[in-house]
Amino acid sequence: MFHKSKFKLAALVGIALSVVSLLVHLLLANYSTGDFIQYKLREDDFYQIGQKYRYRKLWGPVTSLETLQPYANPRTFYPVLKEQNGFIYAKIYGGFAKIRSSICDLVAIARLLNATLVIPEIQESLRSKGISTKFKSFSYLYNEEQFIAALSNDVIVVKSLPNDLKEARKKTKFPTVSPRNSAPPSFYLTEVLPKLKRSKVVGLIINNGGCLQSVLPESMAEYQRLRCRVAFHALQFRPEIQVLGNQIVERLRAFGRPYLAYHPGLVRDTLAFHGCAELFQDVHTELIQYRRNQMIKHGMVHEGLSVDSVARKKNGSCPLMPEEVGLLLRAMGYPPNTIIYVAGAETFGGQRILIPLRAMYTNLVDRTSMCSKKELSSLFGPEYPLPSNLHQPPPVKSEKQLIEEWKRAGPRPRPLPPPPARPFYQHEKEGWYGWVAETDKEPDPLPLDLRMQAHRLLWDALDYYVSIEADAFFPGFNNDGSGWPDFSSLIMGHRQYQTASGITYRPDRKIIVELFETNRDNLYHPKRNWTVLVRDHLNKSLGADGFIAEAQLSKPASFLSHPLPECSCRTSTLPDNSNLVKGQNGELLYGGEDRCPDWMVHGLSMVSARATGGKDEEVEEGELPEDDSDVDGDTENGSRIDANRPEQDEEMDPDD
Repeated sequence: MFHKSKFKLAALVGIALSVVSLLVHLLLANYSTGDFIQYKLREDDFYQIGQKYRYRKLWGPVTSLETLQPYANPRTFYPVLKEQNGFIYAKIYGGFAKIRSSICDLVAIARLLNATLVIPEIQESLRSKGISTKFKSFSYLYNEEQFIAALSNDVIVVKSLPNDLKEARKKTKFPTVSPRNSAPPSFYLTEVLPKLKRSKVVGLIINNGGCLQSVLPESMAEYQRLRCRVAFHALQFRPEIQVLGNQIVERLRAFGRPYLAYHPGLVRDTLAFHGCAELFQDVHTELIQYRRNQMIKHGMVHEGLSVDSVARKKNGSCPLMPEEVGLLLRAMGYPPNTIIYVAGAETFGGQRILIPLRAMYTNLVDRTSMCSKKELSSLFGPEYPLPSNLHQPPPVKSEKQLIEEWKRAGPRPRPLPPPPARPFYQHEKEGWYGWVAETDKEPDPLPLDLRMQAHRLLWDALDYYVSIEADAFFPGFNNDGSGWPDFSSLIMGHRQYQTASGITYRPDRKIIVELFETNRDNLYHPKRNWTVLVRDHLNKSLGADGFIAEAQLSKPASFLSHPLPECSCRTSTLPDNSNLVKGQNGELLYGGEDRCPDWMVHGLSMVSARATGGKDEEVEEGELPEDDSDVDGDTENGSRIDANRPEQDEEMDPDD
């Protein structure tokens, strides 16, 4: 009995010690996490849209840029002269970004030369490329009637030359000029204007986009504003593209959630120009190197074929890979269910390159997942069928044929054949790139290839529309230094003009690569100080600091990438107007914006009062709204509603 009672006592003591130990552990755990529990999201961390709230740090407007508003109206009166010097027609070569930039420059050139502009011809969408006969080249992308009407106070635009001049053009009686990239205004005044006055018609052949220099003298600020009116008001996509773009935006916000648009910037020409071939593997490296070799032969690249891609990436000359972008978004705090729209008609490397990003963000979508094939094909119009363009590999020889060839190969002994190159797999021989496995020369494009290039313009137009409307935008590659207009930079410039305070990240790729190098062994489990550094850099890129840094890089190359301060105004003056930020050539980058007109300030104050006055629900302290989402209260039928402006007496909005 004594032993039994002793055993029970020991058991009770053990249980008591276990309970005490458990309580101590709970108290220690509570103490160690006290800093996290005490920190609660304040109401100031949220902002209200309609009846819901968004997390300000991820989706809210940038406070320092909220006073900037779009304002591209002329500041001086300059009517179109009745006496015109003649007609200018143009052929534009290149993809979506080059086309858009070239059209804006053409209108400014027509105004400079006091010439009548014929609707430009987009070579990628000519009927000879197999597009529907329903469209002309310009109308394949843009609304011709809107373009002509919107510019009626600036430039006379016609759909075609008069009949007698058409015949003369067919006989090549008129001079043509191929201006170099970023040609100065003096080139057109001294070289083109005399020819225009003599022959009354001059043709311009534009290959690389940006046929007028980006930074014009201060005395030509009205020409800069004219570029803005063309890009952001006159160049409207044709109705079918706008309707489908609105439907995509509606579907992305179907559950009242915001979405982020991401453009990888992985374009074969850009990768070849900068020598980023080693970022890829196998056939992709060979395809990039082949294109780089072609650029060297045509004088577009003045370096050797082989370069150190790792060094180029450290220098910021190569795109951020999708995996890296996913890690940056995770560090910023975007939850795994964030909707990310992948923009861009070309993502070199295909879906394989997006696998790591898709693993981190399962709601990774693009136009093909947001639209049916029927909806996408409806943009083409009635097209006649073309033969398949699959490059068929040579037939596989049987073992018997190989033996017969060996017997007919000549007298023995024969030297051994050279060791085989790396094996080519069947999936590398299928598709448009299959020629790499069989020949050293890229075949000429087939009719279906040409048609697909035209279709790519439509995909870029859709993605451009959706990216402009996105709640946040992240570029994988922009301002690449090539001097060519690029897709991401045009989107960033448009968003900057339309809503400067919107979430548009402007990462410095050189700094980002350095951050990744310091954390190469812990990419998916970074230390807290690394996450803090990433957040600090990207948050600064959203505000005035990133705004100015991007302007210093982008504006000298492309005005549409940074259309400020010429095309903007401020609802309030800066604290110190003496702190103007200027570029290397003395051009204003930030702080030189005009004061917004009274009608705009009054209208914006009415909208702001209406947005903050109807606060029906409160956010409890420490509570984050579900999925960081909300109902977008400023949309109707998928498109944003402009602020209701009062009656305007002195001047009108360009969109009215």
